[in-house]
Amino acid sequence: MARGLIIKQLLNNLYKTDPMEMHAADIFKVLSVETRVRIIEFLKARGTAGAKEISAELGITTAAVSQHLKILKHAGLVRSERQGYWIPYSIDEKAMENCRELLMEVCTCGCRGTGKFRDTETERSDLASLENYAQELENELAAVRQRLEELKTAE
Repeated sequence: MARGLIIKQLLNNLYKTDPMEMHAADIFKVLSVETRVRIIEFLKARGTAGAKEISAELGITTAAVSQHLKILKHAGLVRSERQGYWIPYSIDEKAMENCRELLMEVCTCGCRGTGKFRDTETERSDLASLENYAQELENELAAVRQRLEELKTAE
């Protein structure tokens, strides 16, 4: 299926719904595209930026950025207000908080957004779940230790 057709179908599906009434699956579809996540990360770090600035930072065309911003704006994740010829885009903080809450609802680790496995979850979990969680923690700790060594070596 052509990329343009996919974008058109996604927009058609999105425009059938009021942005404030989008379901978790719709938001996750919007965020399933890496470029959109990169745009959000850029706007979080930068605050406000136009399509040209975002385009230069991400290394993609302004037209592509505009299409992604259109989808993100309709989903309610970014906002904009025209200022003459310039249209600055910024993160909608309330929408980001709603996304975090949606993710917490579907998260199965029991961390409630803290990244820590809750005590009650450890008491209720079976052996396989806890072993899996322990392995995830070991992998994360190994990555942190590796980064520490890289930083020490760089000094």
